[in-house]
Amino acid sequence: MVDDSTPGPTDFGAELCAAFQQNLPITGVAVSAFPGMVPETPICASDAISARIDEMQFELGEGPRWTAMRTRRPVALPNVKSDGHPQWPVFAKALLTLDVSALFEFPLVLGSMDIGVVELYSTASGPLSPADHAKALQLADAAAWKLLRHLLTAAPLDATAPYRDDGPRLSRREIHQATGMVLAQAGVSATDALLLLRAHAFAQGRPVHEVARDVVGRILDFTPTGGGGGDGSVQ
Repeated sequence: MVDDSTPGPTDFGAELCAAFQQNLPITGVAVSAFPGMVPETPICASDAISARIDEMQFELGEGPRWTAMRTRRPVALPNVKSDGHPQWPVFAKALLTLDVSALFEFPLVLGSMDIGVVELYSTASGPLSPADHAKALQLADAAAWKLLRHLLTAAPLDATAPYRDDGPRLSRREIHQATGMVLAQAGVSATDALLLLRAHAFAQGRPVHEVARDVVGRILDFTPTGGGGGDGSVQ
């Protein structure tokens, strides 16, 4: 008998974390969704240490994940135990109690939207190789799209939800026009461009046609701001 049940949240999180573990020389990984569409939510953690790294930064309100989200660029701590971290003194001290020698934070961003953060750690010190860093950026981009779709699918879809295409017919023409503009700005497919519009509307608590009007009026732009390109690491 074929099991055609859809994967639950736990399955989704496990698959999201597994993609990083299977393709990078790391020990563990955690992924969290950030405020906007939903309150900050842990999506997955591959082990207890990954979960603790994520939890400590949330509880302390400091750490490299916050820098990664603020700057929208990766943050690398290749030598956790030997390097000083004056910008995160409390977190750095707490981190020394864990079997962590290197920590890498990658923000999950799509155009102008902040989706979440990926936290990678290793029990061996040293930076990611250029090839592994590039691979991590690719995986982070893929994870951002998967997480965005997951969050929107998990959200309640009713006729009054602000991110639904429920504007008048004229507004729907604006939505189609805006979709084309987002497609060009973000370099994505038409389907993903519309997904970005809906996600932004959901995050802002506004109807899609209002967000589309901002795009058409060039008030809102989805051109990537360089959050993940190149090396981009903040030491």
